[in-house]
Amino acid sequence: MNWSVGQVSGFAGVTIRTLHHYDRSGLLSPSERSPAGYRLYNGADLARLQQILFYRELGFPLEEIADILAAPQADALDHLLARRQALTEQIARLQKLVDVAERAIEVQRTGVELSPAERFEVFGDVVFDLSYAADAHLKWGERESHQEALARAAAHSKEDWRQLMAEAAEWRGRLLAAFDENIPADHGVVLDLAEEHRQHIARWFTPCPPEMHCRIADDYEADARAFALVVPAAEQRPGLAAYLRTAIGRNAEQQAANGPRAARGEAR
Repeated sequence: MNWSVGQVSGFAGVTIRTLHHYDRSGLLSPSERSPAGYRLYNGADLARLQQILFYRELGFPLEEIADILAAPQADALDHLLARRQALTEQIARLQKLVDVAERAIEVQRTGVELSPAERFEVFGDVVFDLSYAADAHLKWGERESHQEALARAAAHSKEDWRQLMAEAAEWRGRLLAAFDENIPADHGVVLDLAEEHRQHIARWFTPCPPEMHCRIADDYEADARAFALVVPAAEQRPGLAAYLRTAIGRNAEQQAANGPRAARGEAR
């Protein structure tokens, strides 16, 4: 028994356009023709279509499906094992993104809502890039410190955020002044600024030992979205992220060698 393109489209759940595309690409060409010259699918064609749809459901690209069907005994298992691994990794990534969404929902439910005017008053030009937030959660989400930082941020009141951001802005002004005055990154003044930054994180978000502070600074230098949380793009200078990273690294080295340093930003 043979079936027309329209009939196959109806019972296989694929569009006629898709079947024509499979035909043009050589992936699935009807084997029979009607007396009037119309192409018809036979039983073997439908079996091949079932295989194609199975691999498509698993997310295989058409080119790879063609390779599998060309040598099914040699290649199918390897392709399926690789696809299973890719799907497992994708599921893990999607689950972490679900966690990001749940965290965002928690923040929205805290009742700390800001009007556009209040948001500008509190945050100014500091931009919270949601794509960076998602990437950071994928990278650090399993760390207890990251989870604590998110929980404490969600619990901050409007007044907390105003004080936090005012402290950050005052600190940022002194950092920019030191950079513009060409004060070396390992100078005591700049090391104090690095220590104040570490204490700021500890006071408002999560305990921040020097080694963790260095990892955070690595992100500042490597990812402009992360550094924009510290210095808005309009205030940045070429080399500033590396300058801060150097100061944070030198501060960590001194703390390891000499013990905690007294800094102007010591937690109260």
